[in-house]
Amino acid sequence: MLKVNGDPHPWREGLTVSELLKEKSFTFPMKVVSVNRVHVPKSAYATQLLSDGDDVEVVHLTGGG
Repeated sequence: MLKVNGDPHPWREGLTVSELLKEKSFTFPMKVVSVNRVHVPKSAYATQLLSDGDDVEVVHLTGGG
């Protein structure tokens, strides 16, 4: 089981950050992801594997004027 923004989410072997974002419908273009409080660069989303018990935080960035 993963924790995603404080909520439980099922884990499976081979799950990547990119797949998790799709499963959770986090489609907003500007976001920051951390796994166990370590920043994951956008370039690594497709290859960063998640482990059972990981704590994932996804923050939607907004801009304004």
